[in-house]
Amino acid sequence: MEHLKKTDPAVYKAIRDEIIRQQNGLELIASENFTSRAVMEAQGSVMTNKYSEGYPKKRWYNGCEYMDVVESLAIERAKELFHAEYANVQPHSGSQANMAAYFALLQPGEKIMAMSLDHGGHLTHGHKINFSGRLFQIVSYGVSKETEMLDYDEMEDMAMRERPRMILAGASAYPRIIDFQRLKEIADKIEASFVVDMAHIAGLVAAGLHPNPCDSCDIVTTTTHKTLRGPRGGLILAKGKYEKDINMQVFPGIQGGPLMHVIAAKAVALGEALTDEFRSYQKRIIDNAKALACELEKQGLRIVSGGTDNHLMLVDLQPINMTGKDAANLLYKADITVNKNLIPFDPQSPFVTSGIRIGTPAVTTRGMGREEMVLIAQFIYRALKSGGEESRINEVKDDVHELCRKFPLYEGI
Repeated sequence: MEHLKKTDPAVYKAIRDEIIRQQNGLELIASENFTSRAVMEAQGSVMTNKYSEGYPKKRWYNGCEYMDVVESLAIERAKELFHAEYANVQPHSGSQANMAAYFALLQPGEKIMAMSLDHGGHLTHGHKINFSGRLFQIVSYGVSKETEMLDYDEMEDMAMRERPRMILAGASAYPRIIDFQRLKEIADKIEASFVVDMAHIAGLVAAGLHPNPCDSCDIVTTTTHKTLRGPRGGLILAKGKYEKDINMQVFPGIQGGPLMHVIAAKAVALGEALTDEFRSYQKRIIDNAKALACELEKQGLRIVSGGTDNHLMLVDLQPINMTGKDAANLLYKADITVNKNLIPFDPQSPFVTSGIRIGTPAVTTRGMGREEMVLIAQFIYRALKSGGEESRINEVKDDVHELCRKFPLYEGI
């Protein structure tokens, strides 16, 4: 970054400091990951200089022949990876992918049945301040109080009663396998569209470690980062019959020029995801999550729903009389990054919460395994039980740094 260092020392320093922060700390936020150097090189390329409104072979501007190459590669790799008939790689984010999917299937004011935010859903699944809650009628389902898992019989009763035009599945804080086929059957009974937001589990789906919603859905949306380990962005997959409607909703419906440098990076990440190494990596993510959840339970912490089937877990802090906000802040002092998170039936506000969300994609990318998950669980428990005492927190931080040095993130940066 010699040019940046000379031109803008302030930005250069912030980036260098962030590299150090990532190198030295344990990144356990479930929605975050570290891309490959190849992905970053593509995203930092000259592709950022070109406007390419439209789609391959159908651009508004001249000079897009090489943009067509990378976008077509991204599309074909996405289709192959997820066994999809159609893919649109242009959405700038998962939220915009969701917006395009809703607009392709619904008119404003129609009803969507989606997972409640306080039970693990996402803002774009109907929060009243979000576009989804402002433009559509939302009926929310949640998890069973007894099992803290989805109750499909209860969801079917709600669907039959409410008759939504769309059923939306997917979550940002649900640690269990989702039965897409059962939900498709429910949607069919009421002649509703079925859409899945698989942003969190896309990498697991790609590796065949979670049921593939493309087998049963009308439209599937996802981000390209998180478990998929690509650049920050969105992706839409669907049956071929929706191609025209979705393309029009993405452009010119909700976006102008696509971010071609990001699409190039998506193509690289999707190519990486087609490899056997990536499939092995996804299995390690799940193995690490199960191991970490088990070790946290051994330390006396309660895991929501009793465990995890995917890359994340929710920790209920009520038994140790701590809020999620306080726990996340305390852990960060020891260079352990998690996020506060609502748990089902949470008595606290979303700004405070009774839980924290923990995920294993980023530490797995660094090469950590079961042995390290045992240590991480111990670090978390020691920090939470430190009472905020600086010397005890610093002891944990030193141990965190020692562990991270054994698993360097980016050599030579």
